This record gives sequence, C-alpha cells and structure tokens, in this order.
Amino acid sequence: MSEQKIYLVPIGSIKKEILDNLRDDLTRIYTASIDIIPERPIPLLAYDSKRKQYNSSIILEELISKIRIAKDNQRVLGILDVDLYAGDLNFVFGQAQINEGFCVISITRLRQEFYGLPKDEDLFRLRVLKEAVHELGHTYGLGHCQKPKCVMHFSNSLLDTDIKDYRFCPVCKERIKEWLCNLEH
Repeated sequence: MSEQKIYLVPIGSIKKEILDNLRDDLTRIYTASIDIIPERPIPLLAYDSKRKQYNSSIILEELISKIRIAKDNQRVLGILDVDLYAGDLNFVFGQAQINEGFCVISITRLRQEFYGLPKDEDLFRLRVLKEAVHELGHTYGLGHCQKPKCVMHFSNSLLDTDIKDYRFCPVCKERIKEWLCNLEH
C-alpha cells in the first residue's frame, strides 16, 4: 500500500501561519504525509445572500470536482474563513463525505472574537485542530461518537468542541486502525 497523504487546501485567503500550525498539529494524530496545496477560490455559487453564509455542501462538491485523489490513501481538507451552513442547520463547523476522502472546515466560528470575546490564539489553534481531526475522521469512515470527550463527538455548539479532546477515544482509534489495515489487504 502506498503512503497515506493528507492535502490541506486553503479555499479563499487563509493565513500561512494557520495552515502551517494545522499541518504540524495533524502530524500528532495522523500517520500521513501532510502537504499544503495552492489556494482555491471560494465558489460564488455557494453564497446565500439571505443567510449571509456559504453552503458547505456546494463547496465540498466543488472541491471534489476539481481535485483528483487516490481515494484509498489520500485525503483532502479544505479550510475556509467564511461562515458555513448545511441543509437546515444554522451553521456548521465543517462537513465531510464519509469514506470519500474530502472534507471542509470553517475557522470563522472557532475564533473567540466571533462571539465578542478577547482573542485567544492557543484556544483557536486547538479548536481548528479538533474540527480538522473530526472531519478527516469521517473520511476514514467514522461516524459520530457518543463519548463527549472523543474528537468524533458531534459539535452542536462551540462548547461541545471545547469539551472534547483532539484525539480519538480508544474505540474510534481502533476503528481507524482497522480501516487502514483493510487497505493493506
């Protein structure tokens, strides 16, 4: 089996420091080579002027249509700095195609400043990592975990994100190992 690879794709303008930190932080979780690829534009079709938000499903579809990957051993994580929604949800931190290798996250609502609170770079960095690990976990076939501390627990609010760890619980960690082992056979 060839090496696992994760591509980080800025969609719209994302500070280099955020991308570099995320790449470095993800190497603590995933045994994959992680590369940052050139910025892609935010699809204009994704913007809903009534909501003043972007539809994450449209962004995800656009990413899938523009980037080709070897589905078994490559993953693509799009990173945006716009407010996202999906379906009937008021907002989402991210979205993934289960087992398809593609996911997106938004960093907008992960900042303290979004809520009128003082800036906290360490907390922001940790939240970005948690959401990235979570959405990438979906691309490896993981669903939502019932354990509130597991990174795969559904975040209905920022409090849920803050409560959970950036790592997988033992059950989810074992499921990812099994998934990767099945690739080798």
